[in-house]
Amino acid sequence: MIDSLSDLDPTGLLAASSEAVRERRLAEVRDLEVLAQWAVVHSTDPTEGPDAAHARRIGDVLVHPGGQGTPGVQDFCLGEIALARGTGVTATSNALADVLDLQHRLPRTWTVLCSGQAEVYIARRIARLSRHLPADRIGVVDAAVARVIAHEAGGRVLAVAEAKIIEADPALHDERVEAEKARRYVTSSRTDEFGLRTVIARVEAGDAVWVEATIARVAEILAPTHPDTGPDALRAIAFGYLARPAELLQLLLEHTEHTEHPEPADPEPADPDLDLDLPADEAAVDEEETETPSRATAFPADLLDALRAVDLTPLAPQAVLYVHLHEAALTGADAVARAEDLGPVALSALRSLLGRTRLTVRPVRDLSSRVRSTAYEHPEALKEQTYLRTAGDYWPYATSTSRRVDYDHPTPYDDTGPPDPQHPQTGSHNSGPLGRRHHRWKTHAGHRSRQCGDGRYVWLTPHGLAFLVDHLGTHPIHPDQAQQIYDAPPGVDLYFT
Repeated sequence: MIDSLSDLDPTGLLAASSEAVRERRLAEVRDLEVLAQWAVVHSTDPTEGPDAAHARRIGDVLVHPGGQGTPGVQDFCLGEIALARGTGVTATSNALADVLDLQHRLPRTWTVLCSGQAEVYIARRIARLSRHLPADRIGVVDAAVARVIAHEAGGRVLAVAEAKIIEADPALHDERVEAEKARRYVTSSRTDEFGLRTVIARVEAGDAVWVEATIARVAEILAPTHPDTGPDALRAIAFGYLARPAELLQLLLEHTEHTEHPEPADPEPADPDLDLDLPADEAAVDEEETETPSRATAFPADLLDALRAVDLTPLAPQAVLYVHLHEAALTGADAVARAEDLGPVALSALRSLLGRTRLTVRPVRDLSSRVRSTAYEHPEALKEQTYLRTAGDYWPYATSTSRRVDYDHPTPYDDTGPPDPQHPQTGSHNSGPLGRRHHRWKTHAGHRSRQCGDGRYVWLTPHGLAFLVDHLGTHPIHPDQAQQIYDAPPGVDLYFT
């Protein structure tokens, strides 16, 4: 194989790479097919045959590793097939459960896998994520996943699956959410030799976002006084302020820079002797009195009285949350929202998240409008529109949905002549978000792209691979078709069936 590969040119190596991935995927499918057939051979119930009493006595019963609607398999048969595969019984049982779910509950997704067009591990993960759904609800997930699993990166496929799992049975999802809330925790490790500990928390996503925002704000305040401290260590210092609420409040009060909220009228004067910087070791009282908690960790009565007169609204962390809703959600139908940085969330969870905030609702943006500019820079309105059309990086099979991207001109900007107001080069017709590495590759490594519709892009690689990227994902296409799209006159968008 090495000798034959050494004879290939770059184009041949690219073709060999594609074929190797396809063969690997098909080999993984074959492994699952063998497991599924092993289950078929051992699908009769030993407790219903002539040796039923013996089978029940020794525990050779029919088990159901898959979800609702999948067939059972004899428990005693799992050990031998695990040995043949060279894996543990648990790994083999998990693989068997996944293939039974794929074949019987997610058949359309299984069909795509059998063609070698998708990653088996992504499909198996979706099988596990959806195993709790009733058999009559799983079809919603199967239909959605089968449409995208061959065309989108794994992270985006999983996001689609998670949203559809919620949509398939909202009531069941709410029950599971409540059950999982009971498993929330905060813990910390033992102190290491450097006097440090690791804090671990499992909390609601919305609370985590607010904690992150508060830490970011405190780190921003502390940065000028810690010029030699790295960003991670600075955030760790900021995290420590959460353990000292009075100190945290004082710090935020001293650095209140927001002006959009009016100051309260005629507040009661604070106690002039109030000292929020009082060290803990000076807070002790006479021995016969009960010890008073430090002002750094508790709120004494005089401090609370002073704070009641203060408008604390400006201290709340400020953030922009982008929520994507289907129009059905506005009419009361069951729907799932997609909150950027949080992922798919049920409407009930969205209400809980937003219920404790001061909301500023921005108008829905019309993505069909045209934003144009004669300048090289992308105006903010264009960046917003472009991102909402693409939902992230437009490189083929890109996984990132972050807004921290470069805004690229798919057709390179020509700055050799004066700007032409009649034919601007920057606008809705020539804009796409790219991660920094992908942007460098397009600019310097010979990759070419052209925007050929709203949120639709054609790509040509240096050695002739061709892809079409649109709202349904990434689609390999024939290089001749890609070249025709790329060479079409300005304003002409070609489509092939």
